Amino acid sequence: MTEKPIPKYMQLKNELLSWIQSGRLKPEEKAPSEHEIAGQFGMSRQTVRQALGQLEKEGWLYRLQGKGTFVARQETRSLQQSSMIGMMTTHISDYIFPHIVRGAEARLRSGGYSMMLSSTDNDKNKERENLEMMLSQPFKGLIIEPTKSAQGNPNLELFLSLAIHRIPFIMINERYPELHCPCLKLDDEAGGFMAAEHLIELGHREIAGFFKTDDLQGANRLKGFTRAFHKHRLTLGRDTVTHYTTEQKHTVPYEAALRMLQSPQRPTAFVCYNDELAVLLLEAVRQTGLSVPDDLSIIGFDDSTLATATEVKLTTLSHPKQEMGIQAANMLMEMMERRHTEAPKDVIYKPELVLRSSTKPLEL
Repeated sequence: MTEKPIPKYMQLKNELLSWIQSGRLKPEEKAPSEHEIAGQFGMSRQTVRQALGQLEKEGWLYRLQGKGTFVARQETRSLQQSSMIGMMTTHISDYIFPHIVRGAEARLRSGGYSMMLSSTDNDKNKERENLEMMLSQPFKGLIIEPTKSAQGNPNLELFLSLAIHRIPFIMINERYPELHCPCLKLDDEAGGFMAAEHLIELGHREIAGFFKTDDLQGANRLKGFTRAFHKHRLTLGRDTVTHYTTEQKHTVPYEAALRMLQSPQRPTAFVCYNDELAVLLLEAVRQTGLSVPDDLSIIGFDDSTLATATEVKLTTLSHPKQEMGIQAANMLMEMMERRHTEAPKDVIYKPELVLRSSTKPLEL
């Protein structure tokens, strides 16, 4: 069964909507006339009139008798009386994300707001789709976790459109460098440094690091890891660091760990990008007949529920999780309700070392 073609007026309506969402047509700016649009797209005045009527009906445009058609501000759209907040994360149902979401949702609900949750699955195309959806809906404010923040921001024009339409938004865990929105994040560089220094102080010198570097969290954790080596005048070996992308997280670090552990000059300790990876690498240790912490010390990051879910309880670095969600909601409500004239300042959380049984002093 073939799909029905999209009517011409709807094709035109969607194109004009993209102009509004991208900022090509700005709030309070006069839209091109029916005659101008008809000439540009080679369509009849009736088709143009239908498209503009749809945009007006949805609150994107408004008419002033004798003056023309204008772009509406987001806050003046008829549906803008909604108290809906959008929250976009890279993942929803696994790892530390449910704790962040629960914290934000509970605080927003107590403040009289409701929340709609979406996920990018750490895919920039899905991030674009989510942003387009959010721009088309009457969201009062947004909490956003950037997708693969170390790989640029191809969706910059949509983020700028949020500012054009005066939709307040904040970012969590990281922020695209070219944006000026408030951000709540962990001091990841400090965490990477603390992880490596903890092992160095236990006498370890052959320490391998595994970092996911398509997001800035991983890049900064790696930066802290290498800084600890420089501070203690230790040499970083050629194979000391394994870096990988989101798509490689189940394969590249695991295979690298197996090779290292089967080498005559095997490392005595691992620093892992997060607890999820540390649990995966525990399996690599088992596969080679070694044990943690007797043969290898291992340290995770984020102090997730995974850190205590296995027989080996992971030494790890803390992540505020639920507190971050609550504070993000508080910050966004302050922005929406304009309680302060100045933009909120960034919140940087200091990680803490959580000592458990996966690390121990090196026995010489």
